Amino acid sequence: MLNGTNFKAWKEAVEIILGCMDLDLALRAEKPTPNPENPDEDKVEKWERSNRMCLMIMKRSVPKVFRGSISENQNAKGFLDVVEQYFTSNEKADASSLLAKLISMIDKVK
Repeated sequence: MLNGTNFKAWKEAVEIILGCMDLDLALRAEKPTPNPENPDEDKVEKWERSNRMCLMIMKRSVPKVFRGSISENQNAKGFLDVVEQYFTSNEKADASSLLAKLISMIDKVK
């Protein structure tokens, strides 16, 4: 379960789980677009199933508190990118805030 401080471990676990279940196609490849000469509907169906399953599994492992601040996305790769962007920016803000506290503590000791 994603808790706000474990994004890297969460992402790795999700990728491993989806890979072992052979559901990670939507994370590895763009949605195929069939053309009149080569409709290849089977590839499109496989990708859409993979996308649906990825989204369900990822959303289930993100607490409702965070889901509200993450925009809805119909694409699993896009959803993962948005979650990564959200938590990466939060980690930077947290690190910056901790560094400022440390500096102010050092100044007080002097």
